[in-house]
Amino acid sequence: LSHIPTLRGFFTASTGCDLLSDGSIPGSYSYGYDGRDFISFDLGSKRFVAADSVAEVTRRRWEDENVAERLSNYLVHICPEWLRKHTRYAQKELDRQ
Repeated sequence: LSHIPTLRGFFTASTGCDLLSDGSIPGSYSYGYDGRDFISFDLGSKRFVAADSVAEVTRRRWEDENVAERLSNYLVHICPEWLRKHTRYAQKELDRQ
């Protein structure tokens, strides 16, 4: 096992959505590596934005694999629905107190 190379790094991911009073649902999605931006997603254009040439490889692959469409669906439909459910649950718990 001493021949197996060890890869090390610190990976972060952030995904979120908001339910605004005007009915809009801004969503966000970004990755970082070793404390630096790596790639993010622009929901308006449904495109990934690479922070550097290394992330550009990932951007091309994800666009080829249609990841943008699945991510858009998550940010516009699934994430807000989960947020609504959790908000309703939290309100019920507060009302019980």
